[in-house]
Amino acid sequence: MKKIRLGLMGFGEINRHLYRLCLEDERIEVVTISDIGRPEILVYLLQAESKRNKGKIDAKLEGNYLVSKNGRARFVKGKAPTDVAWDAFDVDVVVDGTGKYRTRDEMNGHLEAGAKRIILASLPSNEIDRIVMKGVNEHTMKKSDRLISAGSSTTNATAIMLKILDEAFGVDYAMLTTVHSYTADQPLRDTAGTDFRRSRSAAENIIPNETPTPRWIEQIMPEFKGRIEGTALNVPIPAGSLLDLTLVLKDPTVTIDQVDKAVEKRAKKIPDILQVCEDPIVSVDVVGNRHSVIYDKQATMRSKGKMVKVLIWYHNSLAMASRIKDIILAYETINEEGGSK
Repeated sequence: MKKIRLGLMGFGEINRHLYRLCLEDERIEVVTISDIGRPEILVYLLQAESKRNKGKIDAKLEGNYLVSKNGRARFVKGKAPTDVAWDAFDVDVVVDGTGKYRTRDEMNGHLEAGAKRIILASLPSNEIDRIVMKGVNEHTMKKSDRLISAGSSTTNATAIMLKILDEAFGVDYAMLTTVHSYTADQPLRDTAGTDFRRSRSAAENIIPNETPTPRWIEQIMPEFKGRIEGTALNVPIPAGSLLDLTLVLKDPTVTIDQVDKAVEKRAKKIPDILQVCEDPIVSVDVVGNRHSVIYDKQATMRSKGKMVKVLIWYHNSLAMASRIKDIILAYETINEEGGSK
C-alpha cells in the first residue's frame, strides 16, 4: 500500500501520542500539523512527554517543520477546519483532536479544504458516517465513509466488554462509572465556569460528571437501547483511568471463572486491544499501555443473583491514539463493499 499522508488538527495529548506511534510505522507519514500554539512549545511538549514515557525521540524543529525519520511535518496556524488547505499538502486523512469541531457540518469543513477522510479523536455531536471501534464493529466500515469517529476511550472499553459478555452469557442491563483522569478543560483551582461541579479544582477533588457513552453505545449496539446507563467521576490524577462496569446477566448461574475465561478467549483474538492482567495493579501501572481494555482479573465480583461487576483499566489518551492509528490503516485495506482487500 502507498504511504498514507496524515494531517493532524490540534497537537494536543492524543495527537502527540499518535505522532509518536506513526514514528514506528512506515505506512503513515505525518505531513501537516495545525495548531494555534507556538511550534517550539509544541515540540517541547512532545519531547518532554517522550522522555517521561519511553525516552527521547529523534524529532526536532527546523523552521516551520517537525523533522523526524517519519518525514517533514509542516506546522501551520489553523483554528477551524476550513483554515487549513489540506489539499495543498496532499493529505489523505485528517485526525481532528481539538474536541471542538464534532458536528457533521463542522467536519465537512475539512473535506471542503481538501481532506479525503476525517477521523475524530472524540465522540461526535450528531450523526456522521460512522463510529468505528476496533474489536466491536469494524465489519461495518465502508470505503465510502468520510466522516468518522474513533469513539472515546470509555466508549471503546465499554463496548468491547459488553460485546464479550453479551455474546457469552447475555446481558439484560448495564450500569457504568468511568473513573477518569482530569482533562485539559478542567480548572486547576476553583473558578466560575458553566457547570457547578466542574468549576471546582481538578487537582483537589473527585468531581461527578456526565458521560455520553451510554447514548452512543445505544447507537452502535442498538440491542442495548434503553438498557444502559452511566456516569463519570473525574479524579485528581493526570493519566490512567478505570471503567467500573456492573452487568445484570440473563443467566444466574454464571461464575467468575466463566467470566474470566470468556474475556481470556477474546483476548487471544484481539491481543493488541484487550489484555488480561493477573497482577494487583493501580492506575499508574497502566500509563504507557496501548490496550483499550486491561481486564483486572483480581477485581471481578459476582452477587448471589445475576449481577457481575468488572473493572477495566486504560491509559485514555494513548489507547485512543492507538485505536485511531488502527482505524487509519483499516480504511486502506477495505474494498468498496466493506470487506478486506
